[in-house]
Amino acid sequence: MSIHDDYDRVFKALAHAVRRQILDDLKDQPLTTGTLCAHFPDIDRCTVMQHVKVLEEAGLVIAERRGRERWNHLNAMPIHDIHDRWIGPYAAAAASRLARFKRAVEAK
Repeated sequence: MSIHDDYDRVFKALAHAVRRQILDDLKDQPLTTGTLCAHFPDIDRCTVMQHVKVLEEAGLVIAERRGRERWNHLNAMPIHDIHDRWIGPYAAAAASRLARFKRAVEAK
């Protein structure tokens, strides 16, 4: 499995609004699966679990069993890796172009 496959899984996981909301819900603290399901009253438990599974397969969620409960933890490292690989360099290049453009406009 290549790093590109890992990126593909993360982008796929981030492509759905429900999965992005699950990640937002887990941002501050781990939550049980039951609590996550309660955040989506219009979606059945099985569907929420399928979304969590996609997030797990992408490495964005780490599940921990505590007795009968399943605690879901956010793993932000895959998002950080994408930022380092894609967002940071592209943002830096765009900012550099804008700075050059601004200097050119001001020089006229």
